[in-house]
Formats: sequence, structure tokens, C-alpha cells
Amino acid sequence: MNMHKHMEAIFVATLAVIGVGTFAFDSLPQAQADAGKSAAVTRDAVPDARAIVVRAPTLPRA
Repeated sequence: MNMHKHMEAIFVATLAVIGVGTFAFDSLPQAQADAGKSAAVTRDAVPDARAIVVRAPTLPRA
């Protein structure tokens, strides 16, 4: 029971920190100005990039 109380307290504290951080980040003028630029700049900087999909090895079936 004591462990559950600690886990709940950590969860609530994490939500509070993330909530406060989100409001603080959104209030920054630079964050709002650059929010739409990051994906476009990355896409334009590497026009020939391709996604590589790697499949995990599987065990042989007997």
C-alpha cells in the first residue's frame, strides 16, 4: 500500500511539472515563432534522405 502511495505521488508530481513546463514554454515568444519552422527546415535541409526500416531478427520455427 505504501508503494502505491509513492507511485501516485510521483505520477501527480510529474503531471504538475509537465503542466507548468508546458505553460512556461508556450509563453515564450521564440517558441511560438519557431514552432512551425523546425519541421520545414529539417525537411528542406536533407532533400534526399530516405527512411530505413530495420526488421528485428526472429527465432527460427521448429
